[in-house]
Amino acid sequence: MKKARFAVVGLGHRGRHMARLAADKFACAEFIAACDIDPLLWEEKQWLQEDALKNIYPDVKFYTKYEEMLEKHAEELDFVFVETGADVHADFCIKALQKNINVFSDIPSVATLAEAKKLWDAQCASKAKLMTGANTNEWGFINLLVDLYNKGLLGEPYYMEAEYIHASREPAATNPILIHSPWRKTLPPIRYCTHSLGPLLRIMKEVLRYVVCMGTGVHINKNALKDDMQSALFQTESGVTIRLLRNGACRAFIGHHSYRVFGTKGYFERVAERGKTPSVVRFQSDEFYGARELTELQVGMMPNEYMDKPDAAGHGGADYALFDHMFKAFLEGAEDFPISLRDGLMMTLPGIYAAKSAALKGEKLTIHYPWEKEFEEDIARIDG
Repeated sequence: MKKARFAVVGLGHRGRHMARLAADKFACAEFIAACDIDPLLWEEKQWLQEDALKNIYPDVKFYTKYEEMLEKHAEELDFVFVETGADVHADFCIKALQKNINVFSDIPSVATLAEAKKLWDAQCASKAKLMTGANTNEWGFINLLVDLYNKGLLGEPYYMEAEYIHASREPAATNPILIHSPWRKTLPPIRYCTHSLGPLLRIMKEVLRYVVCMGTGVHINKNALKDDMQSALFQTESGVTIRLLRNGACRAFIGHHSYRVFGTKGYFERVAERGKTPSVVRFQSDEFYGARELTELQVGMMPNEYMDKPDAAGHGGADYALFDHMFKAFLEGAEDFPISLRDGLMMTLPGIYAAKSAALKGEKLTIHYPWEKEFEEDIARIDG
């Protein structure tokens, strides 16, 4: 069997989970090397592990210097999994692509427009390609939304909403995740928009072109360094509009991800859990007999194709689906991965423009992408 040989950089909880998922659940995957600036993450037992990684994978080579790992293993690696902090993905991806090594990168894809240009150029010049780790795109209820759209039961979407709410459980001074992840203290909430925009972009024929965003300021923790809430309105050139709500801090202990889709022939919603009320998916269509009234559908996070597969783990099976689809595309020699770099940038860059709009007190901005000639002119204006 042909193998997909991989290394991972970044051994935080997410990095350890993804490395183990690939190594333990996919016969086609071979774990070659790992890298982190903190050797204790390799040498000592971590949260939720039964043993240290060096004991679980004794044949895997560990490095504290990323360039050294790439240099020593460039000829044998098929993939690098980039699982570093969300503000430092791009540089690791670029260095792997420059050595013609495929990349699996978590989202957001980039932290600045300048990084987006460099990453896009690096892939264009490389023999390798990048798979965007947008796991929300793989959820069962999102696959249902796409299926309903493809069957013509929703018509064309003209207005959509998404919410990603993470309640504030501990102050930054005592939360170990925040202590070790400084970017979480300052990252504008709307920048982490990929979980929300990615699924909705699956049923859109246009990129997002305009944005207006406003922030609330700081109310809950007066020492916080970012808005408690940010809300953005994104729009395409034809007028399709998405409202996105993201929080930096809030006291609403509700489910994370909710979506609403208003189409010309129907309506779809997924409302996350509210206290003891479980999440619910509802659908209404003028085109489907028996669904002219709002109808509840029994579909959750797990993609249908993995319902009977016990190995399907991670974010309701979505992490497994990402790897399964990526490895199949690689082994079959597909021209691109299912969630490409282009896809990742289309769901990441609107958040960067939105954060700039909020900083400018709600100024309407025009969004561009690295494959468009106007993009380079935006770099200094938006990144600055």
